[in-house]
Amino acid sequence: MAPQSPRRRSPLAKHPVDEVLPLSQLSLYGFQHVLAFYAGAVLVPIILGNSLGLSPRELVYLINADLFTAGIATIIQAWGFWRIGARLPLVQGATFTAVSPMIAIGQGAGGGTAGLLVVYGAVITGGVATFLFAPFVGRLSAYFPPIVTGTLLTVIGVTLIPVALQDVGGGSDLVGRPGYGDPAHLGYAAGTLAVILLVTRFGGPFLRSIAVLLGLVGGTGAAWLLGDAGLDGVAQADWIGVSTPFHYGVPEFSVFPMLAMVVVMMITMVETTGDVYAMGEITGRDVDGETVGRALRADGVATVLGGVFNSFPYVAFAENIGLVRISRVTSRFVVVAAGVFMVLLGLVPKAGAVVASVPHPVLGGAAVAMFGMVATVGVQILAKVDLKEERNALILALSLGAAMLPTTVQPLFERMPTEVRAVLGSGITLGSLTAVLLNLFFHAFADRRDREDIDWDGLADADAAAAGPRSGPDGSEGWNPWTTGAGAGPGGSRSRPDRAGGQDDWAGWEGPEGGTGWTAEPAR
Repeated sequence: MAPQSPRRRSPLAKHPVDEVLPLSQLSLYGFQHVLAFYAGAVLVPIILGNSLGLSPRELVYLINADLFTAGIATIIQAWGFWRIGARLPLVQGATFTAVSPMIAIGQGAGGGTAGLLVVYGAVITGGVATFLFAPFVGRLSAYFPPIVTGTLLTVIGVTLIPVALQDVGGGSDLVGRPGYGDPAHLGYAAGTLAVILLVTRFGGPFLRSIAVLLGLVGGTGAAWLLGDAGLDGVAQADWIGVSTPFHYGVPEFSVFPMLAMVVVMMITMVETTGDVYAMGEITGRDVDGETVGRALRADGVATVLGGVFNSFPYVAFAENIGLVRISRVTSRFVVVAAGVFMVLLGLVPKAGAVVASVPHPVLGGAAVAMFGMVATVGVQILAKVDLKEERNALILALSLGAAMLPTTVQPLFERMPTEVRAVLGSGITLGSLTAVLLNLFFHAFADRRDREDIDWDGLADADAAAAGPRSGPDGSEGWNPWTTGAGAGPGGSRSRPDRAGGQDDWAGWEGPEGGTGWTAEPAR
């Protein structure tokens, strides 16, 4: 039998990121993203609302407004229009970096809804500043080499794992109480993680792609059967809850709160930059300064909408980045579907109450895997860095140390001014800024030929090889979507440039009008 010729990809074939899946798959995968996102999404309004002394009814409204606006923000980022949106599968949520500054701003303004008005004035200002600064930050992408992006992602994963472990113990509201760390909580978390591992090990391709969803459903079902999860909140929730602009009144624009929030948003730009490069790494899509600029503009627009619709500043959620890495479902339209679900949850409080019934330990068990995957992507990038070179080693070492400082010694910066706490009070922020500044210190004036670059295509090839043969559009195996790109036009030819500056040789195929292009696999 003659050997089969390699699968050839049409020049018009889409990148997996742009693939539109069937509606049933979009719904299922999108809902999985919502479950992974939900705990972090509601945590920000709960913390802020309780700190400002809001009533239970006002707190519920704040949660619904957050879900509604996060859904819109996610659609803007993943779908994209004009020069806004990265067009990558990035789920947007309220940033934890802004929590402490917002609490300080709101309490300084007297708390309650009066404090919220000053917070929203600062949030709108921060969003406008982010939108205006986005093009300039995008042009600085040359100063985010692998040592910076790899360190940043490792820092994000490592500093967020303790948040997941807190949920494993029962959630932040139980810390310091007798119920925290109950063996039943640990059992639910371990059981959820066990389901994810078993499905990933023994399940087929489809089941592996929804392993996290199955783990969350299985853990919640076990908790419900044992009486540790209930649907009481569903009966008490309203059917319809529309978030109206400026629900609490016209925002107040005070100078110092606005400056503090601008500082916070400048910091979140570093986080967003790392998230975009991480998603490019996972999906195999090229990321450049223009992509980063579009992502930051989307953050700015979403943050302005947050101030208008009684919500918060928005950035990409790390747990959902980890979910894309685990599931390997890279279509951005899955995330668009998740955004639609979030909008509906924000409009239908009863639906949100159903999702909220997932116990904290179950969410914690899944989050351990997802946050760990974020750190893994960082390690994967760092594997391409020469860490024997002591400058690179120092950047990584000191950044990790800086990130763990506020994570392990939280009261250390409590006496600092609000603007200073915005920088020093977050492990992600402090670690990320340390990596950026140390890279500038060590490498800013280095010759461009000495700057490192990731062999993105090589990493994608390795991921694809580990995943095994994939089915092409006609059902045949051997097609590798991770190593393909846009082909030449009719009658033309193309040689694909390698990331390191060389040229790959690509086997030719006869295209329309007898032209040549390149196949999905490089000639060896």
